[in-house]
Amino acid sequence: MNILLNLLFLARGFLFPQKCALCGCSLTYTEEIRLGLCEKCRSAVSREKGQECNLCGKPLISEKELCLSCRNGGAHSYERMFVLFPYTGIYRKLLKAYKFTGNLSLANFFAEKIIELIQDNSELKDAYFVPVPPRPGKIKDTGWDQVEELIKRLKKSGREKIKVCGCLQRKISKVQKHLSRAERMENLKGRIMLKRDAPKVALVIDDVITTGSTMEVSCQALKDGGAEKVYGLCLFYD
Repeated sequence: MNILLNLLFLARGFLFPQKCALCGCSLTYTEEIRLGLCEKCRSAVSREKGQECNLCGKPLISEKELCLSCRNGGAHSYERMFVLFPYTGIYRKLLKAYKFTGNLSLANFFAEKIIELIQDNSELKDAYFVPVPPRPGKIKDTGWDQVEELIKRLKKSGREKIKVCGCLQRKISKVQKHLSRAERMENLKGRIMLKRDAPKVALVIDDVITTGSTMEVSCQALKDGGAEKVYGLCLFYD
């Protein structure tokens, strides 16, 4: 089966040459085509440990271990937030290629990084992935949901036993894009809720954190529904 898949990737690459999502070079090797990035760019966006707050995941500038907000007692509805990349520099281009251009091969790249993160953090071994629910009408508008696609690639990877619990649902609310954090929290109050039992250990996953309000409300809904441990995971922190 692996030989057949490799041949299919090579055939597709020959008939429809695929470009690296970051530098634009032609991808020729099977692994490059599968991940959507050339080897050089994959090395350039490798995940650096210890560059984010150990609690909320916010990229650190001069602080160590905890950001200023968390040092001052900032409360969260999750045990810890895990972040793959900051939303700066080439990482902005990476998210744009995935979320707005629809380069689905990048979902395989992100899935591999998530699996590496799980392997490095034993507390996540038994956690159920809980996707942040998209706003009503999003899939109809865009044709796909980037978090749902990521979950699919994780399940197909075969490198870890991926457990998923789609137990959250979201009611219609105002568009959040231009709202402050406080306004977003108020806007989402009572809008994200359980539609089935929450798992004991949950890992809530989203693509990008801006103010953190959607993640906070999602994690709190799980806690209120009986989850004992709730962690968060996002690809990028803006």
